[in-house]
This record gives sequence, structure tokens and C-alpha cells, in this order.
Amino acid sequence: MMAKRKPGDPLLPASEAAARLTSLNGWTKKGKEIRKVFEFPDFVRAMAFVNAVALLAQRANHHPDIDIRWNRVTLVLSTHSAGGLTTKDFDLADRIEEL
Repeated sequence: MMAKRKPGDPLLPASEAAARLTSLNGWTKKGKEIRKVFEFPDFVRAMAFVNAVALLAQRANHHPDIDIRWNRVTLVLSTHSAGGLTTKDFDLADRIEEL
């Protein structure tokens, strides 16, 4: 069963998503999501980054999928309720890039 779309989370047209992606260093689009792998000197710094992302995500009420592999953190953003990419995904990626 497909999730119902919530009003207020309109999908971005493919051209707009592509344009927003070009402004994000190292982020890639695959299907209905954008992702980036971040690498750190050690596990503690990787976890500090994850905690900083968690605070940003909570403030934005938009939470990425997070995969932690010792010093590598993969973030995946998609607005599941909308069924793809919305401004929420790119806005949060922009904030993450400022960390």
C-alpha cells in the first residue's frame, strides 16, 4: 500500500531537483533520494557528526536515513510522505553541509 501524500510536501520537478543537486558538493541522486558519504578520522568524530545532524533533523522535523560504519557515515534524504524529493531534502542537505 502506498503512503498518502501530505499537502505541503510537493515533489520537486526533476529539473529543479537536478539544479538543487548541483549546488551540493558530493551529494548524488539515486531514484527518489539524495545521498552522501562522509568520512572522518575516527569513530568518535563520526558520531559527533551524526549527533549534530540529529539536532538539525529534529529542528527541521525531517530525518535522514543514517548508516554508520566506523568512520564513514552515509546520509540518505527523501520525503517518504511525498514519495520522493521535496525542498525539505535539499534544505536539510544545505544545513548539513554547513556543519
